Amino acid sequence: MTRKTLTRPVAAEWAWQLRGACRDGQDAAFFHPDQERGPARQYRDDQAKAVCARCPVIVECRRHALAAEEPYGVWGGQDEHERRIQIAHRRRDRRARRCEPALRG
Repeated sequence: MTRKTLTRPVAAEWAWQLRGACRDGQDAAFFHPDQERGPARQYRDDQAKAVCARCPVIVECRRHALAAEEPYGVWGGQDEHERRIQIAHRRRDRRARRCEPALRG
């Protein structure tokens, strides 16, 4: 009989969230309301990013948002547009690395 290996607790992977500077109840600053556009949206994003700038877990938050491809809100100091660009660059780089061996061969 083989012994099953247990995975580590999921809660440990999310513990960083408990230390987030955004935990003080200002959720509205991080997610835009419907139909918000232009200067109002930029101002709200800037306010959220200012909170992120002083956050002790900004790196973990950004890493999560990029890995999960979070579609909405400000995460780790980046808005949706900034994350989409970074995700697109990562995908392009991965495709290029996969193609490199074929180009050398």
